[in-house]
Amino acid sequence: MSATRRVFLFGVSSLGLAGCTAARTSPNVASVFSADPQAAAMYGAVVDEPFPIPAVDLRRVDRKFYRQEVSYSTPYPAGTIVVDPNERHAYLVMEGGRALRYGVGVGKEEGFNFQGEAVIGRKAEWPRWTPTRDMIAREPDRYAQHAGGLPGGPENPLGPRALYIYRNGRDTLYRLHGTTEPWTIGTMVSSGCVRFLNQDIIDLYRRVPTGTRVVVLPSSGVSA
Repeated sequence: MSATRRVFLFGVSSLGLAGCTAARTSPNVASVFSADPQAAAMYGAVVDEPFPIPAVDLRRVDRKFYRQEVSYSTPYPAGTIVVDPNERHAYLVMEGGRALRYGVGVGKEEGFNFQGEAVIGRKAEWPRWTPTRDMIAREPDRYAQHAGGLPGGPENPLGPRALYIYRNGRDTLYRLHGTTEPWTIGTMVSSGCVRFLNQDIIDLYRRVPTGTRVVVLPSSGVSA
């Protein structure tokens, strides 16, 4: 599936349990730079949340991963979320052969990535994060300290929003969520969940209800 590079940037007004990844401390960015003031506004600081959400340093994010409306040919109906791990993009399908496209980060290994069809079974604002047993077994030094869960907040790796992927009524432990590491958008870095820029996951969260269909395409496991 392909999308045009023709861009229409959306402004600010268009706006439990989880595997995923552990939080790291973000670098202290003194200022946000962008040649496009519309993009800078779209990814500016969010101050009307329970916790502050800093502006994205756009010097560290490729423009092709900014939120944008694009032409998109797909057999899936409007309202479907389609994640393409190979492109590092997620699409919210719209009417008329269009989609709202978001840049994402995906699993660092092919075996870590969920694929196939499911639904959004639950939505949460400032969600709690708990590493899975597999994550703790793989990297106990990193994850064991959070075995009891980490409350929502600025250091929580799920960010300000999470959409929980369910299949056949059961939680798959995969999520669409925000990130404490915005510079990793467009890379293969997570433990299988799909991470968005925090401003983007807030935007998507507002647009989709529980029960929304999610399609995760197969991953080749090749870095972009």
